Amino acid sequence: MGELLRPALGLLPVASFLVALVLLDSYKLVRLRVVIGVVAAGMLVAGLAYGLNGELLRYVDFTPYTRYVAPLVEELLKGAVIVALVRAHRIGFLVDAAICGFAVGAGFAVVENLQYLQLVPHASLGIWFVRGFGTAIMHGCATAVFAVLGLAMLERRSRLSYAPGLLLAVALHSAFNHFFLSPLAATMGIAVLAPVLLAVVFGRSERAMSDWLGSGFDADAEMLELINSGKLSDSPVGRYLHQLKDRFQGLVVADLLAYLRLYTELALRAKGILMMRESGFEVPVDEATREKFAELRYLEKSVGRTGLLAIQPMLHMSHKDLWQLYMLGK
Repeated sequence: MGELLRPALGLLPVASFLVALVLLDSYKLVRLRVVIGVVAAGMLVAGLAYGLNGELLRYVDFTPYTRYVAPLVEELLKGAVIVALVRAHRIGFLVDAAICGFAVGAGFAVVENLQYLQLVPHASLGIWFVRGFGTAIMHGCATAVFAVLGLAMLERRSRLSYAPGLLLAVALHSAFNHFFLSPLAATMGIAVLAPVLLAVVFGRSERAMSDWLGSGFDADAEMLELINSGKLSDSPVGRYLHQLKDRFQGLVVADLLAYLRLYTELALRAKGILMMRESGFEVPVDEATREKFAELRYLEKSVGRTGLLAIQPMLHMSHKDLWQLYMLGK
């Protein structure tokens, strides 16, 4: 029985916590296959951390290394996965930031606990309780904190970007490794505080997303109505496009207008799908929408990077807007 309980205590708590987070996502922002891919990425960086930690331990004693150096090394590696996801516009809201952050940490913890199982196969069940409900959950929460704070700083367009989240994640990791309290007390603290912290994040993010959907839907609808009404030339957007004639050829300006129309149509479609998901309906992406994405990509090549930069003020292309288009087209 002990042979079965050890790996179960080491792996099941963090896996169960991750499943609960995915189920709590009412907008279904993160697909199961994406979660699996992010967990795999966390497992990969755990392997990298294992090799790097082994090399660095040649120069630093074990105790100070685990308290100060390992947290920085491991949180940097896990954080790199989150940065890559944000830059690829796979993360747009605090909810999916929390889920993806915890998924990276969960993958990392799985590999770390499997390595520990191989090195210390007969460790007591108490140690495995600490590793499963403490260390593993800590890895997930630390990276979730990094992801959530990093995204919040990006929304404020702060130059610090990911620095506060990294510092807090490293501090959480280091504090846990210090065991200022007993290992059991630290584990119980993590097990109690983690659900409360993530519940607060989920609540705030879902309210923010609801507000964004409402205001964004109205703005996109007004833009599309303006374009289709034939009165665009009398609007600020039309006057801005008229000014672009001095910088671009007439055909390029026409492509910019077509791009603006397509982008707005797809943004409206994406917001509609999110609203349907919140109500429990799954809406597939039809062939007509896929054709619009193909046309959008063609127009992007036609107008070039300079043209996209010129039209960006009219698109409000924040990471949320880019994320919704990714969500619709995947």
